[in-house]
Amino acid sequence: QGQLVESGGGLVQAGDSLRLSCAASGRTFSIFTMGWLRRAPGKEREFVAAITWIGGNTYYTDSVKGRFTISRDNAKNTVYLQMNSLKPEDAAVYYCAANPIVNVYLARYNYWGQGTQVTVSS
Repeated sequence: QGQLVESGGGLVQAGDSLRLSCAASGRTFSIFTMGWLRRAPGKEREFVAAITWIGGNTYYTDSVKGRFTISRDNAKNTVYLQMNSLKPEDAAVYYCAANPIVNVYLARYNYWGQGTQVTVSS
């Protein structure tokens, strides 16, 4: 059984940056597509970004394109989400996930972390 542990969340002001990390352990996550999803209060969990194992192809939801960057270090079994120019609407609990079911955009993955809170003040 694998485990995903997120870190790096916190309270920032609008316009600031944060880098989230997701450390994977317990199995070979390096072969999986990895994703970041988020859930804001009162809203459904939504896709943010994903990165494939083969080719390192990346995918983003429109609202974060140009501001967020997903990357991975397979040697360290770690996935990152660099978030720049943060906006109050980016505030949410951010989840790391692995091995999507159907496609990366659906909030359906086989493995999930516990989440890390990102708060953005205006």
